[in-house]
Amino acid sequence: MLRIRLQRFGTKNEPTYRLVVAEQSIRRDGRFVEVLGHYNPRARGKAAPLVINVERVDHWVKLGAQPSDTAKSLVKRAREAAPVAKA
Repeated sequence: MLRIRLQRFGTKNEPTYRLVVAEQSIRRDGRFVEVLGHYNPRARGKAAPLVINVERVDHWVKLGAQPSDTAKSLVKRAREAAPVAKA
């Protein structure tokens, strides 16, 4: 089963995360299918703390990928921060 989850990067005491689609049985920092965005909980200055491609997240959810609880809350936050498109 595919999962949308966080993959830890960065240095000791300075974590950054990638939002990835990966097989559930693969270890946390192992192989992945696609990178959907990134999250920096300790962003400073003009650095964006959260960048997620919501369209690709929706695509993978339609194909059956299950988001983890943390990934689900980050995607929700990204949707709220995204500007509303005018039709």
